[in-house]
Amino acid sequence: MKDKIIIRGAREHNLKNISLELPRNKMIVFTGLSGSGKSSLAFDTIFAEGQRRYIESLSAYARQFLGKLDKPDVDEIEGLSPAISIDQKSHSHNPRSTVATITEIYDYLRVLFARAGIPHCPNCGHRIRKMTTEEIVDAIIAIAKQNQATDPKGIAPPNLVILAPVVRGRKGEYYQLLYDFLNAGFSEARIDGELKSLRARVELSRYKQHTIELIIDRIPGAMDFADKENRLRLAEAVETALKYGQNVLTIITGDKTETHLSAEFTCPNDSFAFPEIEPRLFSFNSPYGACPQCNGLGTESLFSEKICPACDGKRLRPESLSILIADKNIASVAAMQIKDAQAFIEEIRADKKISTDITETPLREISNRLSFMNDVGLEYLTLDRKAGTLSGGEAQRIRLASQIGSRLVGTLYVLDEPTIGLHQRDNEKLIKTLLNLRDLGNTIIIVEHDEETIRASDYLVDIGPGAGRHGGEIVVAGEVGKLLPSSGKKPKTSAAKSLTLDYLNKLVEIPLPEARRRVKKNHDVLKIKGATAHNLKNIDVEIPLRRLVCVTGVSGSGKSSLVYDVLYKQLANKFNGARYKAGKHNALLGLEYINRVVNVDQSPIGRTPRSNPATYVGAWTYIRELFATTEDARVRGYKPGRFSFNTPGGRCENCQGHGTIAVEMHFLPTVYIQCDICKGKRFDRETLEVEYKKKNIYEILQMTIEEAWEFFKDIPWLDERLGILNEVGLEYLQLGQPATTLSGGEAQRIKLSAELGKRDTRRTLYLLDEPTTGLHFEDVKKLLEVLSRLVDRGNSVVVIEHNLDVIKTADWVIDLGPEGGDRGGKVVATGPPETISKKAGSFTGEYLKKVLRGQPS
Repeated sequence: MKDKIIIRGAREHNLKNISLELPRNKMIVFTGLSGSGKSSLAFDTIFAEGQRRYIESLSAYARQFLGKLDKPDVDEIEGLSPAISIDQKSHSHNPRSTVATITEIYDYLRVLFARAGIPHCPNCGHRIRKMTTEEIVDAIIAIAKQNQATDPKGIAPPNLVILAPVVRGRKGEYYQLLYDFLNAGFSEARIDGELKSLRARVELSRYKQHTIELIIDRIPGAMDFADKENRLRLAEAVETALKYGQNVLTIITGDKTETHLSAEFTCPNDSFAFPEIEPRLFSFNSPYGACPQCNGLGTESLFSEKICPACDGKRLRPESLSILIADKNIASVAAMQIKDAQAFIEEIRADKKISTDITETPLREISNRLSFMNDVGLEYLTLDRKAGTLSGGEAQRIRLASQIGSRLVGTLYVLDEPTIGLHQRDNEKLIKTLLNLRDLGNTIIIVEHDEETIRASDYLVDIGPGAGRHGGEIVVAGEVGKLLPSSGKKPKTSAAKSLTLDYLNKLVEIPLPEARRRVKKNHDVLKIKGATAHNLKNIDVEIPLRRLVCVTGVSGSGKSSLVYDVLYKQLANKFNGARYKAGKHNALLGLEYINRVVNVDQSPIGRTPRSNPATYVGAWTYIRELFATTEDARVRGYKPGRFSFNTPGGRCENCQGHGTIAVEMHFLPTVYIQCDICKGKRFDRETLEVEYKKKNIYEILQMTIEEAWEFFKDIPWLDERLGILNEVGLEYLQLGQPATTLSGGEAQRIKLSAELGKRDTRRTLYLLDEPTTGLHFEDVKKLLEVLSRLVDRGNSVVVIEHNLDVIKTADWVIDLGPEGGDRGGKVVATGPPETISKKAGSFTGEYLKKVLRGQPS
């Protein structure tokens, strides 16, 4: 096998026919400005070709279910391994998907509890065990004697009826089954609660669920069981009932009382019989284990947040929750934080009564996955945390945990900024894990901007030099040790025309502000009193207004709980008419100082490919009106609606204005293929004949924001809106780029642009969660200028951030911690960055101190 991955003639998106050689079994980092072509090379070329080749290697039968993937626009790739992509859009919003299910930990927990769990009666809590045939016979005799002793008339009670359940709640006619039982010598059965003779024709609906119980024997209630013959008759009846009833039988006494006994597990107190204990009994996705009232959701309904009263949010039926290991049921283990779950599993592994040959494999697999998540800063998450509530970075690292558990060798992993959401303290742990994955014999390609990760990698590829049409070239590629001098020494001049290397070598830096906006005594502030949402420890926090404020702390320290769950939800209810359930707090004071709140998050700007940057900022309305004013449009009678791809009239109706047609790929993500009628141009032929400055409406959509800004520079309103998009570093995006293809960081900056374009934004509070996601050092610099403009207008900006370049330029920092999860939720320090850097016990301050001194982070 070649020791290199050789790429020749890559032209996907903005890549300019590049050729490149990458070392195998190394950690390789792709860097460059946002939009320079990093993802186009890593995901759309290298990974896409690896995925295509894998599908092509399958049988024709398998390929018919997967469909056919188009070959990326590349001449040739040699030395390519099977590829696995771990990006930030891969986590599920299914309410049944949790941290434990994504990592397969829950699957191994189900096996563990099925093999080593100790059943207890859900009614009385008594520990129960399997019963032998002799014990079941003794239990029936005890029931018979009790009936004899309690008969008020002192006469022999009616027969004891022994039944074997052969069908339990299943649809079908069962004609042949009943006929077979008749031939086997049985004459009666209880069907759906009614006694039936098998000699008579029994007709059952195939569409209804039925329960069929064979009458095995009718034993006289006054029978003397001390007699060996009588006891033998009873024992034979029990053995027959257990044979046909799959280890379960039913006893009906004279007073119609029913008792269920099982050769598996039966409670001696109330004769509660367990079903077969197997892994599906612990699955909340299976009717066998799910709580029957909420069907395993844990809430009253799919769209409700109210806890299910039957299972108390635990998702499982009582029988499932009554099987314990070390006095804990499976729901209790799933509710643990990862660090606590790891400690619990290690205790079990040390217990020789539980840790046997049978449980060794599930315990080892669970331990490996928990250990990895603990190592990459996710120790604060609970295993039952819903996947939809995870950040992109958390979801990516969780998926990485399942890959680590598989221990594949010779694989190509392609990752998209795995350090997102990680505090600098936890970066080292993640990097160590990635290097271990490399050392197993895998190749790691990372699209990354984090300085620490770049320096720890083996090989660096910088793509640029600019973004969009100005990018797509290999600026520099080589071993990190040769490109970046050790010990933080600054070279006198740039070794290559690489802006990335200039930043890494400290030839270019994001400067400290010349003067911070001071927070004076009696400054206008928002005061949060007694916040206790999630892990917050009854904290009081003051947020100075008309300042750039950073909320910092390790992952899971309570930043989002404070800013989003408490602050935003309460303010949105007040100013936006929302009806959120705000996080618990005693009071929120200072509302008179603001009149609006905006949460500039990283959610998509639209849910369909029709949404794009032009429609979101309102530019498309003006562009359509411009086309409607052209002479050709007026002659044809075309109105602005003719140039809309959202409504019928001028769009291509075959693809309904999308330009593509979605093809479901069954086991793979949906693939979009070009519309064969409009050839991806979205409009019909007549609409495309109308031109403005020799450009039709489709050609306008294909322009980058930078090109459109130059094209419409004589139109003041468009010049302003497009200029703002250009300023925030989005000049490389196309005007008509589908919202579904935008990263979270790009969507966030588009929202910021829309806010900057508003005429009066004074007294607004802007909340941002990690706005530097996906941003190069130069793009961070542009972002800080934008945020500064918002503050200078009289607005307030609160940013949750780990990026030290953002933190060092803030006016005020609120550092939470000191740890994550239940060991966090406290205010560690507040003040300007210089104050935080001097605070003992602040992890943020420890790293901030180096940056303020000008040392590499």
